[in-house]
Amino acid sequence: MEVRDCLISAPGKAILHGEHAVVHGKVALAVSLNLRTYLKLKARSDGKVCINLPNIDTFVCWELSELKQLTPFLSDKKEEMQRLDAELVKRLREFIGVTNGNSDSSASAILAFLYIYLSLFGSGDMPSLTVSVWSELPTGAGLGSSAAYSVCLAAAFLCATGNIPTPLKEWEQTGRWCQEDLELINSWAFQGEKIIHGNPSGVDNAVGTWGGMLRFLAGKIIPLSRVPLLRILLTNTKVPRSTKVLVARVKDKINKFPSIMIPVLDSVDAISCTCEKVLTEMTCEPITGDHYNILEELIDINQHHLNVIGVGHPSLDTLCQVTAARGLHSKLTGAGGGGCGITLLRPETDSMTVQGTMKDLRDCGYDCWETSIGGPGCRKEDSRHVQPLWRIWISITVL
Repeated sequence: MEVRDCLISAPGKAILHGEHAVVHGKVALAVSLNLRTYLKLKARSDGKVCINLPNIDTFVCWELSELKQLTPFLSDKKEEMQRLDAELVKRLREFIGVTNGNSDSSASAILAFLYIYLSLFGSGDMPSLTVSVWSELPTGAGLGSSAAYSVCLAAAFLCATGNIPTPLKEWEQTGRWCQEDLELINSWAFQGEKIIHGNPSGVDNAVGTWGGMLRFLAGKIIPLSRVPLLRILLTNTKVPRSTKVLVARVKDKINKFPSIMIPVLDSVDAISCTCEKVLTEMTCEPITGDHYNILEELIDINQHHLNVIGVGHPSLDTLCQVTAARGLHSKLTGAGGGGCGITLLRPETDSMTVQGTMKDLRDCGYDCWETSIGGPGCRKEDSRHVQPLWRIWISITVL
């Protein structure tokens, strides 16, 4: 089987409001980041299948004959999009030599690649190809890097198999799929996320697929049709944290002080709903300074709530203090306890203020990017129109 070369991209994600409260049945708002993962699929003619992941120093090749030995373990049932094929995952772990149940980022990425490749190509003529992935997203920072990777894999392989059309017209620089095709991409990306994370919520891959903003409540994910593009600073404090430990800490505090903590969670829920209302207004009426005033107040209130429920950290306090000194408003995004934070930039915020703030944050030892939230989801790119950096990277990618 021959496949066409293609270039796919998908965005990362941040939580705007609702961290931790969402675990307890409250609304969370997840938004796409204008930091993207790019996947280049290139056909080969030498009977090899290769994956190249320079961000995590991973390059692996297999002979097609090796991978074909795994096809007897593929399920004949059409339930693969609903339930992970545990037997295939087990065989793939044995195949790459990871049998102790623990996988590092490289092994997890390889497992997700092989699982989706074999599931979609294994019943027919398996193609020889190289998949190369490069990302603007830092790994392990809670910004949806693994989900963007899984979304790109799913879209590229579904295109290659003909399960979804190629949406890019000759005169276009990018192309998006229809709703039905996006749902198929998302379902396969969710399988990749299950392999990488075990029991994911599905929010990250949904944001990577649809982009924009999603409302998440009690396991239900609703993409919002229109949201304004907002400028932000994204800061990685580089302080490691355990989401599992932080979730348990919040639960313990709720059990200990229910009459205090439950109203706090209700307030976080109200913040999410108010923010959603304001952002919706901003798409259908002229945007005013009052809209930004409200968004800034909501950020400040929510950050205080997150400290109250026990997921703050001195590094995040520093972030808020540094940005407040320049008239900006920040909050943590994700699990807290370190990790990342976002800072809202108003349209009139000048470049000197932005560059000065970024310098101050980098002087604290943090990584910082100016970007935006609310941009497009998964899309097919015309490699002739990608930024020069991507063209250089594509040209030097291992063949």
